[in-house]
Amino acid sequence: MRNIVTGNWKSNKLWDDAEKLMIDVATGIHESQHTDIFVAPPTPYLAALKAQSTAFVGIAGQQCSAHTEGAFTGEHTASMLKSAGAKAVLIGHSERRGTFGESDAVVEAKVHHALDAGLLAIVCCGENLEERDAGQHFEKVLTQLSHAFQNIDASRMSRVVVAYEPIWAIGTGRTASAAQAQEMHAAIRHHLVGLFDASIAESMRILYGGSCKPSNALEIFMQPDVNGGLIGGASLNASDFLAIVAASNEAATKEQQGG
Repeated sequence: MRNIVTGNWKSNKLWDDAEKLMIDVATGIHESQHTDIFVAPPTPYLAALKAQSTAFVGIAGQQCSAHTEGAFTGEHTASMLKSAGAKAVLIGHSERRGTFGESDAVVEAKVHHALDAGLLAIVCCGENLEERDAGQHFEKVLTQLSHAFQNIDASRMSRVVVAYEPIWAIGTGRTASAAQAQEMHAAIRHHLVGLFDASIAESMRILYGGSCKPSNALEIFMQPDVNGGLIGGASLNASDFLAIVAASNEAATKEQQGG
């Protein structure tokens, strides 16, 4: 199974800096080894930065509309992302759910549209600090995934990736350990057995979307149920992002060698 490392730039970088960052990332990766690599820039830059993408570094959207084309001012559809050169799209990111009020029903609709458009759907899930402290973290995350996938045919799940975001450990001063990441990833994989079957669960790539950086990436990626990362702040620095990609490749190589 190939890992995935996706850099989510969020609403950062003006055009000149965005172009330089994309060039630095693309030129710093000369082979894919064991990791599929995506960059998710701000949407206004997406089509232009496609020109700097390579066979080893693809473009992803940070979100898409829950609707198809029509009278939805300000929205961009999954098909538009595809036509602009995107290969993947983030869906249900914690900031979209929390700040912009995306419901489970909206997330489900976006998953369908992304798959219909031929994109890789990177579906995010995660619990906040209150839910973690109340012991509700497993219930919250697994319920989010049940809603997101409830009407998805099993044959389409090969185009779906899960990204777990421990929201409680992002910008709070608290840190999620590699063991805590593995615990939730294992629970997600077990839940997928019930939603679909063991084959789909075993082949599902589950990314870690916490505060992943060069100093902790290898330890996290070495966990048996962690298949890469959704990288926020560290993706805004080319050398940090490239180091995380290198950690993903190292972890995958060690796994293939049995240790």
